Amino acid sequence: MNCEFKRKLPIPMEVKEMYPVTNRMREVYEKRDIEIKKVLSGNSDKFLLIIGPCSADYEESVMDYINRLRKVQEKVEDRIIIIPRIYTNKPRTTGAGYKGMLHQPDPLHDSDMFEGITKIRKIHMRALQETEFTCADEMLYPENYRYLSDLLAYVAVGARSVENQQHRLTASAIDVPVGMKNPTSGDLSIMMNSITAAQQGHTFIYRGWEVESTGNPYGHAILRGGMNAQGENTANYHYEDLMKVYEYYQEKDLANMAVVIDANHANSNKKFMEQIRISKDVMHSRRVNKDICSLVKGLMIESYIVDGAQPAECGTYGQSITDPCLGWEKTERLIYELAEEM
Repeated sequence: MNCEFKRKLPIPMEVKEMYPVTNRMREVYEKRDIEIKKVLSGNSDKFLLIIGPCSADYEESVMDYINRLRKVQEKVEDRIIIIPRIYTNKPRTTGAGYKGMLHQPDPLHDSDMFEGITKIRKIHMRALQETEFTCADEMLYPENYRYLSDLLAYVAVGARSVENQQHRLTASAIDVPVGMKNPTSGDLSIMMNSITAAQQGHTFIYRGWEVESTGNPYGHAILRGGMNAQGENTANYHYEDLMKVYEYYQEKDLANMAVVIDANHANSNKKFMEQIRISKDVMHSRRVNKDICSLVKGLMIESYIVDGAQPAECGTYGQSITDPCLGWEKTERLIYELAEEM
Protein backbone atom coordinates (compact mmCIF):
# COMPACT_ATOMS: atom_id res chain seq x y z
CA MET A 1 0.00 0.00 0.00
CA ASN A 2 1.12 3.52 -0.72
CA CYS A 3 1.00 4.69 2.89
CA GLU A 4 2.99 4.52 6.12
CA PHE A 5 1.53 2.53 9.03
CA LYS A 6 2.43 4.98 11.81
CA ARG A 7 1.09 3.30 14.96
CA LYS A 8 -1.62 0.98 16.23
CA LEU A 9 -4.47 2.93 17.81
CA PRO A 10 -6.31 1.73 20.95
CA ILE A 11 -9.61 -0.06 20.45
CA PRO A 12 -12.81 1.57 21.78
CA MET A 13 -12.98 -0.67 24.86
CA GLU A 14 -9.50 0.47 25.92
CA VAL A 15 -10.38 4.15 25.52
CA LYS A 16 -13.60 3.66 27.48
CA GLU A 17 -11.59 2.05 30.28
CA MET A 18 -9.25 5.05 30.26
CA TYR A 19 -12.19 7.48 30.44
CA PRO A 20 -15.17 5.67 32.00
CA VAL A 21 -18.65 7.12 32.48
CA THR A 22 -20.05 7.42 36.01
CA ASN A 23 -23.34 5.97 37.22
CA ARG A 24 -24.88 9.45 37.17
CA MET A 25 -23.77 10.01 33.57
CA ARG A 26 -25.30 6.67 32.61
CA GLU A 27 -28.62 7.62 34.27
CA VAL A 28 -28.77 10.93 32.41
CA TYR A 29 -27.87 9.22 29.14
CA GLU A 30 -30.68 6.67 29.50
CA LYS A 31 -33.27 9.29 30.51
CA ARG A 32 -32.40 11.52 27.55
CA ASP A 33 -32.44 8.56 25.19
CA ILE A 34 -36.00 7.68 26.19
CA GLU A 35 -37.19 11.29 25.82
CA ILE A 36 -35.65 11.75 22.36
CA LYS A 37 -37.01 8.44 21.07
CA LYS A 38 -40.51 9.36 22.27
CA VAL A 39 -40.40 12.41 20.00
CA LEU A 40 -39.29 10.44 16.95
CA SER A 41 -41.89 7.72 17.54
CA GLY A 42 -44.72 10.23 17.93
CA ASN A 43 -45.25 9.51 21.63
CA SER A 44 -44.21 13.02 22.68
CA ASP A 45 -45.29 16.40 21.28
CA LYS A 46 -41.93 17.97 22.06
CA PHE A 47 -39.65 19.22 19.29
CA LEU A 48 -35.98 18.35 18.72
CA LEU A 49 -33.43 21.09 18.17
CA ILE A 50 -30.04 19.75 17.06
CA ILE A 51 -27.92 22.84 17.27
CA GLY A 52 -24.32 23.96 17.54
CA PRO A 53 -21.14 24.73 15.64
CA CYS A 54 -20.56 23.37 12.14
CA SER A 55 -17.47 21.70 13.63
CA ALA A 56 -16.15 21.50 17.17
CA ASP A 57 -12.81 23.28 17.21
CA TYR A 58 -11.65 24.58 20.60
CA GLU A 59 -12.89 22.82 23.73
CA GLU A 60 -13.33 25.92 25.88
CA SER A 61 -15.44 27.89 23.38
CA VAL A 62 -17.53 24.81 22.53
CA MET A 63 -18.20 24.21 26.23
CA ASP A 64 -18.96 27.91 26.76
CA TYR A 65 -21.58 27.63 24.00
CA ILE A 66 -23.09 24.43 25.43
CA ASN A 67 -23.33 25.93 28.91
CA ARG A 68 -25.28 28.82 27.39
CA LEU A 69 -27.62 26.30 25.76
CA ARG A 70 -28.22 24.66 29.14
CA LYS A 71 -29.66 27.89 30.55
CA VAL A 72 -31.98 28.21 27.55
CA GLN A 73 -33.02 24.55 27.77
CA GLU A 74 -34.32 25.08 31.29
CA LYS A 75 -36.72 27.74 29.99
CA VAL A 76 -38.11 25.72 27.06
CA GLU A 77 -37.87 22.15 28.36
CA ASP A 78 -41.65 21.66 28.29
CA ARG A 79 -41.65 22.14 24.50
CA ILE A 80 -38.15 21.62 23.07
CA ILE A 81 -35.39 19.06 23.62
CA ILE A 82 -32.04 20.59 22.76
CA ILE A 83 -29.35 18.25 21.44
CA PRO A 84 -26.08 20.16 21.13
CA ARG A 85 -23.90 19.47 18.11
CA ILE A 86 -20.37 18.43 19.01
CA TYR A 87 -19.32 17.48 15.50
CA THR A 88 -15.78 16.14 15.79
CA ASN A 89 -15.35 14.90 12.18
CA LYS A 90 -15.52 17.33 9.27
CA PRO A 91 -16.08 15.87 5.78
CA ARG A 92 -13.97 17.69 3.19
CA THR A 93 -15.05 17.52 -0.44
CA THR A 94 -11.49 17.83 -1.79
CA GLY A 95 -9.68 16.56 1.31
CA ALA A 96 -8.24 20.01 2.06
CA GLY A 97 -8.86 22.08 5.21
CA TYR A 98 -9.64 21.44 8.87
CA LYS A 99 -10.90 17.87 9.24
CA GLY A 100 -12.25 18.19 12.75
CA MET A 101 -11.13 17.56 16.30
CA LEU A 102 -10.62 13.84 15.68
CA HIS A 103 -7.91 14.61 13.11
CA GLN A 104 -6.60 17.85 14.56
CA PRO A 105 -7.10 18.29 18.32
CA ASP A 106 -5.48 21.68 17.76
CA PRO A 107 -6.70 23.24 14.50
CA LEU A 108 -3.37 25.00 14.01
CA HIS A 109 -1.27 21.84 14.26
CA ASP A 110 -0.88 18.63 12.29
CA SER A 111 -3.01 15.53 12.73
CA ASP A 112 -2.64 13.44 15.88
CA MET A 113 -5.21 10.67 15.72
CA PHE A 114 -4.50 9.16 19.15
CA GLU A 115 -4.86 12.52 20.89
CA GLY A 116 -7.92 13.18 18.74
CA ILE A 117 -9.63 9.95 19.79
CA THR A 118 -9.13 10.72 23.46
CA LYS A 119 -10.02 14.39 23.10
CA ILE A 120 -13.37 13.78 21.41
CA ARG A 121 -14.33 11.32 24.14
CA LYS A 122 -13.31 13.80 26.83
CA ILE A 123 -15.29 16.71 25.35
CA HIS A 124 -18.47 14.62 25.02
CA MET A 125 -17.96 13.42 28.61
CA ARG A 126 -17.44 16.97 29.80
CA ALA A 127 -20.66 18.12 28.14
CA LEU A 128 -22.57 15.33 29.89
CA GLN A 129 -20.96 15.96 33.28
CA GLU A 130 -21.22 19.76 33.28
CA THR A 131 -24.56 20.30 31.53
CA GLU A 132 -26.34 16.91 31.52
CA PHE A 133 -26.54 17.18 27.76
CA THR A 134 -25.94 14.11 25.65
CA CYS A 135 -24.92 15.45 22.25
CA ALA A 136 -24.90 14.77 18.52
CA ASP A 137 -21.98 13.88 16.27
CA GLU A 138 -21.59 12.94 12.62
CA MET A 139 -20.66 9.36 11.71
CA LEU A 140 -17.94 10.08 9.18
CA TYR A 141 -16.07 6.87 10.06
CA PRO A 142 -18.48 4.03 10.99
CA GLU A 143 -15.75 2.02 12.75
CA ASN A 144 -15.16 4.90 15.20
CA TYR A 145 -18.72 5.05 16.54
CA ARG A 146 -17.95 2.80 19.50
CA TYR A 147 -15.46 5.30 20.94
CA LEU A 148 -18.53 7.40 21.80
CA SER A 149 -21.36 4.84 21.85
CA ASP A 150 -22.09 5.34 25.58
CA LEU A 151 -22.21 9.14 25.26
CA LEU A 152 -24.03 10.16 22.07
CA ALA A 153 -27.70 11.08 21.93
CA TYR A 154 -27.90 11.37 18.16
CA VAL A 155 -25.89 10.36 15.11
CA ALA A 156 -26.03 11.97 11.67
CA VAL A 157 -24.99 10.32 8.41
CA GLY A 158 -23.86 13.02 6.01
CA ALA A 159 -24.89 13.72 2.42
CA ARG A 160 -21.68 12.21 1.02
CA SER A 161 -21.90 9.10 3.22
CA VAL A 162 -25.57 8.20 2.95
CA GLU A 163 -25.07 5.98 -0.12
CA ASN A 164 -22.22 4.08 1.51
CA GLN A 165 -23.04 0.47 2.44
CA GLN A 166 -20.99 0.44 5.65
CA HIS A 167 -22.70 3.58 6.95
CA ARG A 168 -26.14 2.09 6.29
CA LEU A 169 -25.31 -1.24 7.93
CA THR A 170 -23.65 0.38 10.94
CA ALA A 171 -26.69 2.65 11.38
CA SER A 172 -28.80 -0.51 11.67
CA ALA A 173 -26.75 -1.58 14.69
CA ILE A 174 -26.75 1.73 16.59
CA ASP A 175 -28.97 2.07 19.67
CA VAL A 176 -29.70 5.80 19.37
CA PRO A 177 -31.52 7.75 16.63
CA VAL A 178 -29.64 8.08 13.34
CA GLY A 179 -30.52 10.82 10.87
CA MET A 180 -29.82 10.02 7.20
CA LYS A 181 -29.29 13.14 5.07
CA ASN A 182 -30.41 13.30 1.48
CA PRO A 183 -27.37 13.16 -0.84
CA THR A 184 -25.90 16.29 -2.42
CA SER A 185 -27.83 15.48 -5.60
CA GLY A 186 -31.04 15.98 -3.63
CA ASP A 187 -32.33 12.52 -4.67
CA LEU A 188 -34.85 11.62 -1.97
CA SER A 189 -35.14 8.00 -3.10
CA ILE A 190 -31.50 7.41 -2.09
CA MET A 191 -32.19 8.80 1.37
CA MET A 192 -35.32 6.66 1.75
CA ASN A 193 -33.39 3.54 0.71
CA SER A 194 -30.81 4.36 3.38
CA ILE A 195 -33.52 4.71 6.02
CA THR A 196 -35.04 1.39 4.94
CA ALA A 197 -31.63 -0.29 5.23
CA ALA A 198 -30.99 1.30 8.65
CA GLN A 199 -34.33 0.09 10.02
CA GLN A 200 -33.66 -3.53 9.00
CA GLY A 201 -31.32 -6.13 10.50
CA HIS A 202 -28.15 -7.22 8.68
CA THR A 203 -25.09 -9.43 8.99
CA PHE A 204 -21.86 -7.62 8.13
CA ILE A 205 -18.20 -7.06 9.09
CA TYR A 206 -17.53 -4.45 11.77
CA ARG A 207 -14.11 -3.77 13.29
CA GLY A 208 -12.91 -7.25 12.25
CA TRP A 209 -15.98 -9.05 13.66
CA GLU A 210 -18.89 -10.75 11.95
CA VAL A 211 -21.86 -9.00 13.54
CA GLU A 212 -25.63 -9.26 13.25
CA SER A 213 -27.78 -6.17 13.79
CA THR A 214 -31.46 -6.06 14.68
CA GLY A 215 -32.26 -2.80 12.88
CA ASN A 216 -32.72 0.74 14.15
CA PRO A 217 -36.39 1.84 14.15
CA TYR A 218 -35.24 5.41 14.84
CA GLY A 219 -33.41 5.82 11.53
CA HIS A 220 -35.00 8.86 9.89
CA ALA A 221 -34.62 11.57 7.23
CA ILE A 222 -32.65 14.79 7.37
CA LEU A 223 -33.49 17.21 4.55
CA ARG A 224 -30.50 19.46 3.77
CA GLY A 225 -31.26 20.62 0.22
CA GLY A 226 -29.46 19.49 -2.90
CA MET A 227 -27.79 20.61 -6.10
CA ASN A 228 -29.18 20.68 -9.61
CA ALA A 229 -27.42 19.76 -12.87
CA GLN A 230 -26.10 23.32 -13.20
CA GLY A 231 -24.39 23.15 -9.80
CA GLU A 232 -26.94 25.45 -8.13
CA ASN A 233 -28.23 24.77 -4.62
CA THR A 234 -31.91 23.83 -4.38
CA ALA A 235 -33.93 23.81 -1.17
CA ASN A 236 -36.17 20.97 0.02
CA TYR A 237 -37.73 22.32 3.21
CA HIS A 238 -40.84 23.84 1.61
CA TYR A 239 -44.41 22.65 2.21
CA GLU A 240 -44.53 20.74 -1.09
CA ASP A 241 -41.20 19.01 -0.35
CA LEU A 242 -42.43 17.88 3.05
CA MET A 243 -45.62 16.48 1.56
CA LYS A 244 -43.53 14.53 -0.97
CA VAL A 245 -41.45 13.00 1.84
CA TYR A 246 -44.66 12.16 3.71
CA GLU A 247 -45.84 10.27 0.62
CA TYR A 248 -42.49 8.45 0.36
CA TYR A 249 -42.84 7.32 3.97
CA GLN A 250 -46.39 6.11 3.33
CA GLU A 251 -45.14 4.00 0.42
CA LYS A 252 -42.26 2.51 2.41
CA ASP A 253 -44.33 1.57 5.49
CA LEU A 254 -41.39 2.09 7.86
CA ALA A 255 -41.36 1.77 11.64
CA ASN A 256 -41.38 5.50 12.38
CA MET A 257 -42.07 8.49 10.11
CA ALA A 258 -39.74 11.29 11.08
CA VAL A 259 -37.93 14.18 9.40
CA VAL A 260 -35.44 16.71 10.72
CA ILE A 261 -34.88 19.83 8.60
CA ASP A 262 -31.30 21.03 8.23
CA ALA A 263 -31.78 24.79 7.96
CA ASN A 264 -28.29 25.44 6.61
CA HIS A 265 -26.21 23.84 3.80
CA ALA A 266 -28.01 23.74 0.43
CA ASN A 267 -31.32 24.74 2.04
CA SER A 268 -29.89 28.14 2.94
CA ASN A 269 -27.35 28.28 0.10
CA LYS A 270 -24.88 28.49 3.04
CA LYS A 271 -26.25 31.92 3.95
CA PHE A 272 -26.33 31.35 7.69
CA MET A 273 -28.80 34.15 8.46
CA GLU A 274 -31.39 32.38 6.29
CA GLN A 275 -31.64 29.70 8.98
CA ILE A 276 -33.93 32.00 10.96
CA ARG A 277 -36.41 32.42 8.12
CA ILE A 278 -36.24 28.74 7.11
CA SER A 279 -36.90 27.57 10.67
CA LYS A 280 -39.99 29.74 10.91
CA ASP A 281 -41.19 28.60 7.48
CA VAL A 282 -40.96 24.97 8.62
CA MET A 283 -42.88 25.76 11.81
CA HIS A 284 -45.60 27.41 9.71
CA SER A 285 -45.90 24.28 7.55
CA ARG A 286 -46.29 22.19 10.71
CA ARG A 287 -48.94 24.54 12.01
CA VAL A 288 -51.15 24.43 8.90
CA ASN A 289 -50.94 20.71 8.07
CA LYS A 290 -51.41 17.91 10.58
CA ASP A 291 -49.53 15.38 8.44
CA ILE A 292 -46.49 17.64 8.24
CA CYS A 293 -46.79 18.31 11.96
CA SER A 294 -46.68 14.58 12.65
CA LEU A 295 -43.76 14.12 10.23
CA VAL A 296 -41.35 16.96 11.08
CA LYS A 297 -39.84 16.23 14.47
CA GLY A 298 -37.05 18.76 14.61
CA LEU A 299 -34.63 21.27 13.17
CA MET A 300 -30.86 21.20 12.71
CA ILE A 301 -29.18 24.60 13.00
CA GLU A 302 -25.53 25.62 12.74
CA SER A 303 -24.84 28.11 15.50
CA TYR A 304 -21.90 29.30 17.60
CA ILE A 305 -20.99 32.30 19.75
CA VAL A 306 -20.01 34.76 16.98
CA ASP A 307 -21.77 35.20 13.63
CA GLY A 308 -20.10 33.94 10.45
CA ALA A 309 -16.83 32.13 9.88
CA GLN A 310 -13.09 32.82 9.84
CA PRO A 311 -9.80 31.19 8.79
CA ALA A 312 -8.44 29.09 11.67
CA GLU A 313 -5.40 31.34 12.11
CA CYS A 314 -7.53 34.43 12.86
CA GLY A 315 -8.37 33.20 16.36
CA THR A 316 -11.68 34.99 17.05
CA TYR A 317 -13.15 33.27 20.12
CA GLY A 318 -16.31 31.30 19.38
CA GLN A 319 -16.43 31.89 15.61
CA SER A 320 -16.61 28.94 13.23
CA ILE A 321 -13.50 27.93 11.28
CA THR A 322 -15.57 25.89 8.81
CA ASP A 323 -19.07 26.84 7.57
CA PRO A 324 -20.59 30.16 8.75
CA CYS A 325 -22.82 29.88 11.82
CA LEU A 326 -25.54 31.93 13.48
CA GLY A 327 -24.23 33.91 16.47
CA TRP A 328 -25.38 33.47 20.05
CA GLU A 329 -27.75 36.42 20.48
CA LYS A 330 -29.68 35.52 17.33
CA THR A 331 -29.65 31.85 18.33
CA GLU A 332 -31.08 32.47 21.78
CA ARG A 333 -33.83 34.67 20.37
CA LEU A 334 -34.68 32.08 17.71
CA ILE A 335 -35.00 29.25 20.24
CA TYR A 336 -37.49 31.23 22.31
CA GLU A 337 -39.46 32.12 19.17
CA LEU A 338 -39.57 28.48 18.11
CA ALA A 339 -40.81 27.48 21.56
CA GLU A 340 -43.64 30.00 21.28
CA GLU A 341 -44.77 28.35 18.03
CA MET A 342 -45.09 24.91 19.61
